[in-house]
Amino acid sequence: MTRSYLADLNREQRLASEHGVVARGSNIAAPLLVIAGAGSGKTNTLAHRVAHLIVSGADASRILLLTFSRRAAAEMGRRARRIVANARGENTPGASTSLPWSGTFHAIGARILRGHAPSIGLDPAFTIHDREDSADLLNLVRHELGLSEKDKRLRATNAAEPLDVVLRENFPWCAAWEADLRTLFEAFVVAKQRQHILDYDDLLLYWAELMRVPELAAAVGAQFDHVLVDEYQDTNALQATILLGLKPDGHGLTVVGDDAQAIYGFRAARVRNILDFPKLFTPPARVVTLEQNYRSTAPILAASNAVIDLARERFTKDLRTERTGGARPALVTITDDIAQANCVAETILENREAGMTLKDQAVLFRTASHSAMLEIELNRRNIPFVKFGGLKFIEAAHVKDILSILRWAENVADRVTGFRVLQMLDGIGPTIAAKALDRLAGRDPFDALATFTPPARATEHWRALLTLMQPLRQWYQPHLEERYADAVVRAADLDQLQRIAAGYTSRESFLTDLTLDPPSATSDESGPPSRDEDYLILSTIHSAKGQEWKSVFVLNVVDGCIPSDLGVGTAEDIEEERRLLYVAMTRAKDHLMLLLPQRFYAHQQARNGDRHVYASRSRFIPAAITAHFEHQIWPRRALATAGVAPATGVTVDLNARMRGMWQRSGT
Repeated sequence: MTRSYLADLNREQRLASEHGVVARGSNIAAPLLVIAGAGSGKTNTLAHRVAHLIVSGADASRILLLTFSRRAAAEMGRRARRIVANARGENTPGASTSLPWSGTFHAIGARILRGHAPSIGLDPAFTIHDREDSADLLNLVRHELGLSEKDKRLRATNAAEPLDVVLRENFPWCAAWEADLRTLFEAFVVAKQRQHILDYDDLLLYWAELMRVPELAAAVGAQFDHVLVDEYQDTNALQATILLGLKPDGHGLTVVGDDAQAIYGFRAARVRNILDFPKLFTPPARVVTLEQNYRSTAPILAASNAVIDLARERFTKDLRTERTGGARPALVTITDDIAQANCVAETILENREAGMTLKDQAVLFRTASHSAMLEIELNRRNIPFVKFGGLKFIEAAHVKDILSILRWAENVADRVTGFRVLQMLDGIGPTIAAKALDRLAGRDPFDALATFTPPARATEHWRALLTLMQPLRQWYQPHLEERYADAVVRAADLDQLQRIAAGYTSRESFLTDLTLDPPSATSDESGPPSRDEDYLILSTIHSAKGQEWKSVFVLNVVDGCIPSDLGVGTAEDIEEERRLLYVAMTRAKDHLMLLLPQRFYAHQQARNGDRHVYASRSRFIPAAITAHFEHQIWPRRALATAGVAPATGVTVDLNARMRGMWQRSGT
């Protein structure tokens, strides 16, 4: 008999929520894989499974919920607590429903490592570097080793592949420097260990290594009865290793995801993790497929299904919907990228005139540079927009200044952070900063700094720096005003930073969370207007995953863009590009327009420089499936409004021609 709090779920969602759960007993179910199609209520299903476990007697403190963003973990927890409260007839959720082990892989990894630090040779007070800090330290080590002139960069940690394999398959031009790279990486690791630093990748690497020690793996695994993982198709080799270490036989393990939305191979995510998951266990894991789509109209789903049906390997599913009306997605053939920008801008304005807000519309693209011409046109027409994928809050220089001060106070052995802090002082450059930091070795850090003689210009601020621990903000204020012309605007970010910090009980937890899951920057010029203002969404397809809009435009759906010229190296690359188009199409609720410019201007081509590229429709929409689309040719504007020479009937858009000329000339 279905419990009342599960009554609103469809059949497949209930199967997933109730899998292996009984009213009495251990409730440690066999492994479960939930294949959650786009718009199928994945979050709702996972939240109901967590709630059903708790209502049926599971200890919430022994449930580990792993997600890919802090926001997703918080939303899942809120829903689960609300469901449990309703099931128990409570007005507000009780303390027993809180999920203390809910968060991102990296945040949970940091907690696990701090808890077991004495057993694994780590200082529990280690600090965490973000990617930019890690790159700075790596460059510093390169310089110290005399390798700075060999300006080749690669990262292979999350792929869990040997260096020679990574070089051969992905960086063949670096193969001659394999010995130097091994020396560099070894010195990089030593530098981090000496300074009690872990970087973003280390959190997974160390956790995975911990899980390879049987006694430690058993101790960590014993902390949790149930392990649930969201977006499993986005996991990498290290994350898969961690999960199998936690639950080797799969009992108590639930993973949720969609192989058709696996689009993060460039981050070392492995679609094979989800494709091979059922076969990892004996008997194989149960597979429940969610096919009921609650987002898109039937014509949009039919076209999306047709695109992904051509995938070489996938879990079979056919998304269905009760929204049977609506138009087929439009395949719009246009002359070039200038016409594409005009077409999109005009259609967006037409939609707004028909009552659709700008926020209900989104323009998606494979690569951030593809929207350049459209951005010019939107600015010309005074259409406000936000482009996702810009500077994050924590990446803004002034915010990094403050965080560097806090990190250095937390861990004075962190040389990269100290290097940044010291150079905030007028008169101190890299050489003097390095000398000051050299004095810290083996000495009390504040005694060492107090006896250091700075340049005359830095004397006043040096004294203030030595008393940094009291008035951190007051010490930084004059430097904010000197370093940045828009100090007043940037100060708002620091106010936000202070409000965020007020919610934490320790500096260590504040710095950890902010590094691993930073908010967006408020003073970033590409940031959104005020909350009350309407604005259009521009986004790369990668950044749009998990989002939805009433009307979606996809730019440059042509070979060379989708798939990208850079994404066609292997059969696996091609399949990921196909999934990328599928993700873009399934963001649309009511209207979908795919734009096919016959030619576009390509910048910085490796072989031919800047040039016009002639294109054909993406190979992912072959003739066999074009019946699912409405074919359109974007019409020229009427002669009376297009700037026409009446005697010849020739349409001349001089504004567009001039914009193209100025962009091509680079002036």
